[in-house]
Amino acid sequence: MKAIIVCSGGLDSVTLAYKVAVEAEITSLVSFNYGQRHDKELNYAALCAKDLNVPHHVVDISHVGAQLTGSALTDDIDVPDGHYAEDSMKVTVVPNRNAIMLTIAYGMAASQNADTVAIAVHGGDHFIYPDCRPDFIEQFAKMQKMAMDGYADVSIYAPFLHGTKGDIVTAGTAINVPYKNTWSCYKGGDKHCGRCGTCVERAEAFYDAGVTDPTDYADSDFWQNAVKQRAEAEA
Repeated sequence: MKAIIVCSGGLDSVTLAYKVAVEAEITSLVSFNYGQRHDKELNYAALCAKDLNVPHHVVDISHVGAQLTGSALTDDIDVPDGHYAEDSMKVTVVPNRNAIMLTIAYGMAASQNADTVAIAVHGGDHFIYPDCRPDFIEQFAKMQKMAMDGYADVSIYAPFLHGTKGDIVTAGTAINVPYKNTWSCYKGGDKHCGRCGTCVERAEAFYDAGVTDPTDYADSDFWQNAVKQRAEAEA
């Protein structure tokens, strides 16, 4: 396998990069500037590429992102606090984001003579992000096979698709992924806020995996209350 990794600089995609580095060959890491409210995570993607000694490309699609309005990740809309399982988190959806990024990554893979595009979507994303679900990944792969018929044979690799974020932390810890060098928070402050959906999910993942969380949260207690409220709602 020769793979190009879609890497945001977050916990999931950095784990994926280190996993592929153990299993196969990485041609490059690709990150996207889609006009997100901060680009802090891109610095962590660059750090990952440097540590793995592979090229890192940042593709600027901010002009495209400017047309994908209505998301708290791109517009002047407050990022909600709470767990991803809450309906309020749907405001963090950027329409068709993964489909757009994957399409570009497939083209880059063909150009780099890579045979695989790797992406770190996982089971915890399924509730609010349609382009992270198994059906989407399966159908997208079929579409791309048709789009590149006779030119390139590129597959998609999504090893975390049916797992949890806790599973990702477990797998990453086994191969010494430096989680301190990853960024998840949607708010982009000096520290992880500890309150937004991705911070709550991050903290919960380390807890579920039984691994010490190296993250410095501005609010280190909020996630526990958010998880408790979710459990009570599901009871």
